[in-house]
Amino acid sequence: MKFTGDIMVEAPREAVYAKVRDARFFASCIEGVQELVEIDGDHYTAVMETKVAYLKFKFNVSVEVVRADPPREIEAKVEGTPLGIVGRLTASSVTRLAEDGGGTKVSYEIEAALTGKLGSLGQPVLRAKAKEMEKKFAERMRAAFAAEAAQ
Repeated sequence: MKFTGDIMVEAPREAVYAKVRDARFFASCIEGVQELVEIDGDHYTAVMETKVAYLKFKFNVSVEVVRADPPREIEAKVEGTPLGIVGRLTASSVTRLAEDGGGTKVSYEIEAALTGKLGSLGQPVLRAKAKEMEKKFAERMRAAFAAEAAQ
């Protein structure tokens, strides 16, 4: 499955890039991320808990930043294993940041694959969940920059 989208943030591109590269900030924008551990500047582990349709899932997730081109682009690879069921989540993402007026346009492409019980739920259900997560991520990111601007 492929997911794409844009998020407008009212902040300079360099500031947005710095925040997106800050694993704690980035994780705070994603619903359900817990127990983030920074192994080094490009490798992280976390636990992610989410509910899809009527099922609740908890994943052990590892993230690797495979390429960073400040302040323009970040490419990452994500692998996750759900706890208690058989399956796997693999994803690759590319995030591009472009100046847009006084703010920054954050464009993303995510290619994700799910196997096992989670994969059997079907793309329409998973797409709906991804859109819900994207909306919350964008709200949290914008709110964080708005709070900083207000200080």
